Amino acid sequence: MKFIFFLLKLINRLPFPVIQKIGSIVGKISYYAVPRRRKVGLVNLEKCFPEWTQEQRRIILKQHFEHMGKLLVEYGLYWYGDAGRLKSLVHYQDKQHLDDALLSGEKVILLYPHFTAFELAVYALNQDVPLISMYSHQKNKTLDEQILKGRHRYNNVFLIGRTEGLRAIIKELRRSDAPFLYLPDQDFGRKDSVFVDFFGIKTATIAGLGRIAAMTGAKVIPAIPIRQEDGTVVLRFYPAWEHFPEGSPEADAQRMNDFIEARIRENPAQYYWLHKRFKTRPEGEADFYR
Repeated sequence: MKFIFFLLKLINRLPFPVIQKIGSIVGKISYYAVPRRRKVGLVNLEKCFPEWTQEQRRIILKQHFEHMGKLLVEYGLYWYGDAGRLKSLVHYQDKQHLDDALLSGEKVILLYPHFTAFELAVYALNQDVPLISMYSHQKNKTLDEQILKGRHRYNNVFLIGRTEGLRAIIKELRRSDAPFLYLPDQDFGRKDSVFVDFFGIKTATIAGLGRIAAMTGAKVIPAIPIRQEDGTVVLRFYPAWEHFPEGSPEADAQRMNDFIEARIRENPAQYYWLHKRFKTRPEGEADFYR
């Protein structure tokens, strides 16, 4: 693991276009070297885009692996790179939606789905905005320590362990003026989840967004990071949702899924397809990933 960290430090010193090229190569190799994840990605794309041909899905998945390769090799930038250099690679769009809410004293939940440029964008944003975020500890102690060190790089983040649950989030959001960075679009099992549509599929969806908003009065402001052709990232902020929460966990979760789905359809190769998003099925339904 320490050798990998050393390589990332070396890669960080390279020109950014070269880092992007290395990332693309890593992604292309990984497409063939990690067949289990390739299968998960193909299943997800088949379920979400049945109207596409198998070749169309393979093309998108290959592009996705390249984006993931860039994400991985860029950790040298996130952890060791010059802060100004890193920040120059991310451009904000419509950030006034966040700025205006914070200036008016609003509590804010940043809805931040798993697009592949999410790390680069958040390391830049955290230089400007304090954040509350959740963290899942890694099994590898060395990796866990390095990730935590990176997260605290700007002394501008408050991390909550995922096992601490909703109560800890509510407590910190009420106490702090910082936005809560919320990444809800993964399968966390049946507990605290509801089954609502995601690409027309009944999907176990964590129901925390509406609950947190209701208990804190926080505004939900989505933020989506999209990588451009030159490798830089545009972090786009969307207007705060009106009339949210809507009154039921299912309605709130459905609104969230509909928004995320719409953004995925705009940039399908940049969404995180390698997670078993549909692992938890309604009673009686077969496993998608067998």
